Amino acid sequence: MTVLRSLLLFVLAAVAEIGGAWLIWQGWREHRGLWWIAGGVISLGVYGFVAAFQPDANFGRILAAYGGVFVAGSLIWGMVVDGFRPDRWDLIGAGVCLLGVVIIMYAPRAAVGS
Repeated sequence: MTVLRSLLLFVLAAVAEIGGAWLIWQGWREHRGLWWIAGGVISLGVYGFVAAFQPDANFGRILAAYGGVFVAGSLIWGMVVDGFRPDRWDLIGAGVCLLGVVIIMYAPRAAVGS
C-alpha cells in the first residue's frame, strides 16, 4: 500500500507541477493573461505540498526520484494537451528515467548501520 500511495502522490505532484508550469506558459507566452499565470502559481504551490506527503522522509531522494516522473509526465502532458508526438529517443529516455525512479524509491535497502 505504501508503494501505491507513493506512486499516486508522484502522479498528483506531476499534474500540479507540469500543469502549473503550463498555465504560466499559456498566460505569458500565449498572452492568455494574469489569471492563467495566477492559476499556475497556485498549482505550483500545491505541487510543493503534495511532494511533502511522500512516505519516505528523505527530501533529496523524493525530489531525485520525482525528476524521473517529471520527465515522463512532461512527455505525456505534451501528447495529451499539446498534440506533441515523442520520438523513440524521447520514449527511451523517459523509460530510463522511470527505471531510475524505481531504483531510487523502491529498491530494498539495508538497515542503517549494516
